[in-house]
Amino acid sequence: MNKKEIKRLLQNRERLIKRMMSLCRLIRGSVFKRYSTCSRPECSCHNGKRHGPRWYVASSQDGRQKQHYIPKEQVDAVKQGIDSYTELMRLIDNVTKINLSLMRKRSL
Repeated sequence: MNKKEIKRLLQNRERLIKRMMSLCRLIRGSVFKRYSTCSRPECSCHNGKRHGPRWYVASSQDGRQKQHYIPKEQVDAVKQGIDSYTELMRLIDNVTKINLSLMRKRSL
């Protein structure tokens, strides 16, 4: 690997790290919606038209999965946070590949 290739790898790594730093609304989890029935026996929710949807995000904390209610106005932001987390993981993989290439050439 010549100096030009090493310089290109270092520039790519710097670009990826700058992109990582811009991802601040990260959420690791999954979004899902729920429909429910209430306690009123005469309610139409007991005949097929359930209440909802209500949105939740499931995420792991301290080794246990927790579900958090998402207010309607926050659903899109939470989905974007999950997309940002996915992008961060992709960026980390790419930086790792670059670092391994540099390591093999003793330029890490």
